[in-house]
Amino acid sequence: MGKWIMTVDDSSSVRQMVSLTLKHEGYEVIEAADGKDAISKLGHMGVNMVITDLNMPNLDGIELIKWLRSQASYKFIPIIMLTTESRESRKQEGQSASATGWIIKPFRQEELLGAVRKVLG
Repeated sequence: MGKWIMTVDDSSSVRQMVSLTLKHEGYEVIEAADGKDAISKLGHMGVNMVITDLNMPNLDGIELIKWLRSQASYKFIPIIMLTTESRESRKQEGQSASATGWIIKPFRQEELLGAVRKVLG
């Protein structure tokens, strides 16, 4: 059985690009439009990793990470921020919330897959 990855982004085109990239490599993918959507979908099944945008409506990436880290089943899963945000202060905020990694959009498929392989093994 493949590894499950959730991609969370309010841009459907970004979700689609991430999803296609991961599925092509054999990963199973669940898509969510924002943090609230992610939390509701996680209630139905578990995932091995989360790739999330930072700036989203309803519940942003930092708040999603904080919620995930407060849940026993997601406390230690890899979480990668995939965002246009490159300010050091925002990266520090992500690190403080326990993000595993940070990738700046637009991303190269090889960069994303390299990060996924590195943290999922």
